[in-house]
Amino acid sequence: MERGVHTMEMGDQMDPTAGRSLRKPKGKSVTSVKMVVAGGFGVGKTTFVGAVSDIKPLTTEAMMTTASNSYDDTNRVPLKTTTTVAMDFGRVELEDDLLLYLFGTPGQERFWFMWDNLVRGALGAIVLADTRRLSDSFTSIDFFENRQIPYVVAVNTFDGILHHPVESVRRAMALDPAIPVLSCDARERTEVKQTLLSLLEYVMKQVEQDAEPSLI
Repeated sequence: MERGVHTMEMGDQMDPTAGRSLRKPKGKSVTSVKMVVAGGFGVGKTTFVGAVSDIKPLTTEAMMTTASNSYDDTNRVPLKTTTTVAMDFGRVELEDDLLLYLFGTPGQERFWFMWDNLVRGALGAIVLADTRRLSDSFTSIDFFENRQIPYVVAVNTFDGILHHPVESVRRAMALDPAIPVLSCDARERTEVKQTLLSLLEYVMKQVEQDAEPSLI
């Protein structure tokens, strides 16, 4: 079975995350895919998952206190009052026969030890980036490249405005030309959904390339 993809013959299947039956025509083949949403501290991962999830997302948000000041740099996100301490989880039905499970990673360095467990079995990843602090995305990019997990970079337009062209972001981050760099308002369901579809398309291309016979 391919990483991150599960196909089931569905009658009435109980969804443990939503607590209700997913009613599909008897014999309908449904594919479920696991994707990861990563990025730096305060980049919008929880918002991204919540904007697109068909169910009430599972979050592990905790109030930030002065005790975290020595660990978390909040200078560039002064309005942030909560933070993810474990993960975010959501589910979205992209097509009638395709379910996407989203796992958002914690952004702070002291919680990075959890990433290996969160990404296990993931088909691909989205790295959210903030153009005001692009360097915060480098750890996520290195993580997925080292584990050979396909990823796309999505520039979060916090105020609905793309302040720098995506190709300028690509150059600034020294990304491979083949890696998609997109803009996305993490608050808007339509834009988040399109970003997920772009990731799926990229993953499929990668799978096709890997399946091509070598000419050497």
